[in-house]
Amino acid sequence: MRHFSKSFIGFFSGMAGALALVAVFHLTLWGKGTEPAIQVETTPVNRDAKLGASSAPVVKKAAPSVVNIYTTRVIHMRLFRSPLLNDPFFRQFEVTRKKKSLGSGVIVSPDGYILTANHVVDGADEVKVKVGDKKEYTAKVVGMDPPTDVAVLKIDAKDLPAITLADSAQLEIGDIVLAIGNPFGLSQTVTMGIISALGRNGIPGSNSQYQDFIQTDAAINPGNSGGALVDAEGRLVGINTAIVPNSNGGNQGIGFAVPINLASHVMERLISSGRVVRACLEGVKIQDITSDLAEGFNLPNQNGALIGDVEPNSPAEKAGIKSGDVIVGFNGKDITDVNNFQLAVSECVPGSSAALKLFRNGESKTATVTLTELRNTVAPADNSRSNNANASPGKSKADALDGVAVANLEQSVREQLDVPNNVQGALVYELDRNSNSAEAGLQIGDLIVEINRLPVRNAEDAVRLGRQAKGNQILLKVWHRDGAMAGTRFLSVDNTSKGK
Repeated sequence: MRHFSKSFIGFFSGMAGALALVAVFHLTLWGKGTEPAIQVETTPVNRDAKLGASSAPVVKKAAPSVVNIYTTRVIHMRLFRSPLLNDPFFRQFEVTRKKKSLGSGVIVSPDGYILTANHVVDGADEVKVKVGDKKEYTAKVVGMDPPTDVAVLKIDAKDLPAITLADSAQLEIGDIVLAIGNPFGLSQTVTMGIISALGRNGIPGSNSQYQDFIQTDAAINPGNSGGALVDAEGRLVGINTAIVPNSNGGNQGIGFAVPINLASHVMERLISSGRVVRACLEGVKIQDITSDLAEGFNLPNQNGALIGDVEPNSPAEKAGIKSGDVIVGFNGKDITDVNNFQLAVSECVPGSSAALKLFRNGESKTATVTLTELRNTVAPADNSRSNNANASPGKSKADALDGVAVANLEQSVREQLDVPNNVQGALVYELDRNSNSAEAGLQIGDLIVEINRLPVRNAEDAVRLGRQAKGNQILLKVWHRDGAMAGTRFLSVDNTSKGK
């Protein structure tokens, strides 16, 4: 690491048992006293039962609850472009085209409430539902929730064949499931498979912010979206939502469903208020734990959500949460990663208190924090690799942070980067794009505020601590700005090449 002492003014100006337990939920809708009865069985499937010769009894039980959904979107087109198109005379040359789409849904109450996928009805001007081979209904969109890809419809009907909901928390990998829907418009198609995995997130092509998918090899194809994933007893365990397609866009044995526990939680909020209000832990920036970070923090494993930054006077700081803490438990539930933590928090009521289990400096801690309402989506800290331009090759090999040039943070640069006055550190001025530090995610313009949990006040501290650093990994805490977002995060830099 090198220390620059020159001025940098303007440098950054451009930068259960045998008997099923049945629970019936009654919700008050829109203050009108409408109370749909949604039946839920909380016992797990009977895994001791031998496989039968046919799944026909299960299909007969569940299939009548699965409906066809037809959506229409009106698109206005003009036959030619002209500056005169705003003239009323030329508007007669507009043409209207209707774009139609197919999907599936599941009846969850006898009086016409239907669960489906948000993307099935998103942007639709008209939604129609066909129940079996009977009457077609015009559906009202009660509510949509893009973050989970769940939507709720309502049709004006009674005594409909409502499906029974299971407890998706009781599912296990290897359980047999059936997917029922309308792939390619082929109504009431049934496919069979098993649960391949649980708790899937980070699925390519899915726009869902809160992902806790059930993965299955039961064939799911275009048109299955919004349809039912049922267990071996015909109970609804998930809403089919996405696939990893083959070259033709169809099934290749990897499909995903929103767990019914999550979908029904969203449904209840959409029915009662038309939108989903989520809680958040305000004042923290969190990141997943890599194997290198786990080693740097002396953690037993990679489970948990690492606190990279805590905002002053925030609910998190008032609860005693500190940068470097690892959240390993939330309201009695184990936390495995950032997605898992955000999902758990989002299901809470804003204003409620939450109990956190923390890991700090090798010791277990607890904290109680008041959750606030999530207003703007804040992405977790970026752990991606960085390949910066402005590289300056040939830096000194004298210390572990090879290829990094640092400088003191002058007031003019602090103002340009809008660095809070309480943040001290060494400014990364130059960076070799091929260095271990760049590979770990360090960027030009970052402030190194800690090295191996020791504070860095200026460039001299950074150089000294970098030279003293031992071990296979160096733990950096850096302050980073990305557009309007700013805060600290942790990086683990490979130190195995030191001295070579």
